[in-house]
Amino acid sequence: MRRCNLHRIKKMAAAFFVFLLTGCAAIQEEEIPDTENTITSMEAEPELSYEVPASSANIFINQLGYIKDGKKVAVFCGKKLPEEFQVIRKDTGETVFTGYLENKGYDERLQEYNSYGDFSALCEAGLYYIEAPLIGQSYSFQIEDGLYENIFKEACKQYYYNRCGMTLTKQYANGVAHNACHTGKAVLMEDESVSLDVSGGWHQDEKGSKNVVLAARSIGVMLLSYELYGDSFTDEIGIPESGNGIPDLLDEIKYEADWLLKMQDGETGAVYSGVEIYEQNGIDKVCVEPADGKSTMAFAMALAKFGYLYQEYDGNYAAQCLAAAEYAWKYADLNLQEEAEAEEWRFAAAAELYRAKGRQSFHKYVTGYLAREACGENVNDVVFLGCVTYICTKQPVKLEVCEEIANTLMLRAEKIAREASGTLFLAGTESARNDNQELLRNMMYLTTVDHMITNKEYDSVIENHLHYFLGRNEKSISYIDNVGEGNYRTIDESMGIMKQFEANSKLIFMLSEIVGEHYH
Repeated sequence: MRRCNLHRIKKMAAAFFVFLLTGCAAIQEEEIPDTENTITSMEAEPELSYEVPASSANIFINQLGYIKDGKKVAVFCGKKLPEEFQVIRKDTGETVFTGYLENKGYDERLQEYNSYGDFSALCEAGLYYIEAPLIGQSYSFQIEDGLYENIFKEACKQYYYNRCGMTLTKQYANGVAHNACHTGKAVLMEDESVSLDVSGGWHQDEKGSKNVVLAARSIGVMLLSYELYGDSFTDEIGIPESGNGIPDLLDEIKYEADWLLKMQDGETGAVYSGVEIYEQNGIDKVCVEPADGKSTMAFAMALAKFGYLYQEYDGNYAAQCLAAAEYAWKYADLNLQEEAEAEEWRFAAAAELYRAKGRQSFHKYVTGYLAREACGENVNDVVFLGCVTYICTKQPVKLEVCEEIANTLMLRAEKIAREASGTLFLAGTESARNDNQELLRNMMYLTTVDHMITNKEYDSVIENHLHYFLGRNEKSISYIDNVGEGNYRTIDESMGIMKQFEANSKLIFMLSEIVGEHYH
């Protein structure tokens, strides 16, 4: 492994400004007989509880498994630890590998010893578990190529499962198939005499609510992962549009973009903030929430980014998205000068529109914002997206601004990697313990920088976080759907990363790098 030290970071930052990132088919719907029209949805802001029982044995592993030629490490914890451990084939009980524990140290807080067991030399495909004297057995795991590609596809497919306004057939949705929901018109919250067609898009909670800002943030994250690791995204994840020659991620985002376009007021360019479902006398009442500046600028950012990237597949639709984003921007020029809450979204929208259109008015806003609000270490997701777009645009830029952004990103990546490498599970930090959202956000930063400098240490840190999410953590819980004997679903449904609307988009981001590293 090689560490990217601060001297090298500064040297690389000077060159970073040259870093450039290089339609839907008809949907056939069918009635789903004898199926309750129940929404099974992600949660926008889940209530998480991490008070769970400890695993039966203190041997912590990735409960999905490991790539044949990949690094394979288990974590051992206990009052006393043995010198050796064995890897045993589950179907035959045969011991296929014996390894020695590498002492990590003593944890005063937990009053236990910690060690690592490396079994990377075992490369034969199969289903295994680890056994060690004084401790017992681990959960089972596989050794096989293609493991991470499967969960990557499932993460991408979560948004299809949450489509509103269309029938999800068993062919594509399996156990969550259901008839079309919320296909009627909604009424304006401010004036119930006005009705609008706001069907479509993605559900964001169990009621079927849809919020523009939440949608835009997730779209921005997924589209950046597509820009960086486009070869990881296929046209065959298993949605109705699969096989149409367009990456399925873009097909899925187009389904949401269709809904976003319905949320714009054609007379002003302002964008309604969302759709809420209220129960009234036992009947769902669908209401459109009032327009606001934050939603309008989030809309502009998402559609400008999507329109720019979608041009090679459908120029007319891409132009429609870009025109809608610019219309929203014009509304901002007239109405949002004093709305501070919308400013960071306006910056991100300006960065996207400048890249797509090249107009100096957008460039002036971007550089003016960065002069006032430096892209510092604690920058949020929205400003991060705008900064990355600016340094990756082919339009003329201020090189000193790009260098400052690059320096900031690299310094933050180095800090994330250093802190993660110092933890027992080689993931996260003490402050981010039990905060998967924060860990995923860190991986978004690290993955972005790793794309630029191809640092092998960063690759390792990113993959160690995947091991963490798949069960190699202090609770021995797999937070990924349908993976592991110690799965979150046996404890609390809301703990699953794929069930969290924004967290899942960051999981896709992280997996796009891992899949690209292993399979492309």
